[in-house]
Amino acid sequence: MDTTYVHGYTAPETRRLGDQADTLAELLHAGTAYPAGSRVLEVGCGVGAQTVHLVARSPAAHLTAVDVSAASLAQARKRVGPGVDFRRADLFDLDGEYDHLFVCFVLEHLPEPEKALTHLKTLLRPGGTITVIEGDHGSAFFHPRSEHAQAAIDCLVRLQADAGGDALIGRRLYPLLAGAGFGDVTVEPRTVYADASRPGLVTGFTRDTFTAMVEGVGAAAVAAGLLDEAGWARGVADLHRTAAADGTFHYTFFKATGSTS
Repeated sequence: MDTTYVHGYTAPETRRLGDQADTLAELLHAGTAYPAGSRVLEVGCGVGAQTVHLVARSPAAHLTAVDVSAASLAQARKRVGPGVDFRRADLFDLDGEYDHLFVCFVLEHLPEPEKALTHLKTLLRPGGTITVIEGDHGSAFFHPRSEHAQAAIDCLVRLQADAGGDALIGRRLYPLLAGAGFGDVTVEPRTVYADASRPGLVTGFTRDTFTAMVEGVGAAAVAAGLLDEAGWARGVADLHRTAAADGTFHYTFFKATGSTS
């Protein structure tokens, strides 16, 4: 699986992933719990930000978490502690048989997400399930409205596409899972809306998750000539403006489930 993680493997990105997972734990993980003794595989666990919440909701399941990055796995082991079988592996090299698969914020970085899902399907026992969660940067809208902020978001979308990924993949989950041969596919929007009456979301999502994610690709966006330094600075400043007392921010994640026959 040759892919580039557009956000990078930096300390700020590790913090951002943790902020995102903790802030959105109920939103993203509601409805996901695995029975005692079931074999669960988390694909692309990264630094373990989501793994913590999988363990909390399914403490008696047998969880295996895999990632291609040794550095990320080392951080995941520290973050999660004992009880999870962490393994370094490429997605396309995975084998074995599992009852459930959990795939969160992984497909967006892959050049061939349907091929990846088709392979993952071979790891599920008959009657097994898959859960996939992805965002869609096209679902972001905010007040005050700003073409400069939108241009900065569009830079991230472009950079991710140039790296072989798709930052708009949330809207594609149904056809991707169905095309890979999964049955009983359902997709639910999981919407985040933040304003001053929800300070935890303003801080945890608007500022520390979404704006931090966009801000983190600034050097790459300017180097690629997508915006000049002044335009980038204006766009990021306007994104931060949406976290002010009179600002609002909306974003939609998509959570899909499917099964094998």
